[in-house]
Amino acid sequence: MNIIGITGTLGAGKGTIVDYLIQHYGYRHYSVRGYLIEEAERRGLPLNRDTFVVVANDLRATHSPSFITDELYKQAAAAGENAIIESVRTPGEVESLRKNPNFVLFAVDADPKIRYERIVLRGSETDHVSFETFLANEQREMNSDDPNHQNVGRCMQMADYVFHNDGDFDLLYRQIEQAITQLS
Repeated sequence: MNIIGITGTLGAGKGTIVDYLIQHYGYRHYSVRGYLIEEAERRGLPLNRDTFVVVANDLRATHSPSFITDELYKQAAAAGENAIIESVRTPGEVESLRKNPNFVLFAVDADPKIRYERIVLRGSETDHVSFETFLANEQREMNSDDPNHQNVGRCMQMADYVFHNDGDFDLLYRQIEQAITQLS
């Protein structure tokens, strides 16, 4: 059983990597966003990026900096199949997940303008923002000294494999294939 964590900037292609691993390798998907949606609904909160950040930070402060991904890892380990955990956002999550056998971390990034164009096309409930708001949201999530807050920049530095997704799908798929080959 392999468990891959994925981190990366907004709109860089985390979901595309997840979809590829599901379709071509039968990985099971465990989503931090899905976990946060369920928790926000349980709390009666609106479903938006700001709510998800607040709920995630609260869960981490209440339990541990790695609480959410630890819960998802438990689910993945119980299933006993290859799995991907999307989206790792704190160094504490990476450190905790690394304690488990067969864990690797993928990171993905792309030029901000390309990523913004992608989220506009994606059009999910959290993607209806201006370019300035997009950049501000990303900046808020990239660095923090608080272990309970997102620090995607540091997580990306901790990654075992970093994919650059400024090109087409085939370029990204080739990078994924190289990583999977090395893992085998």
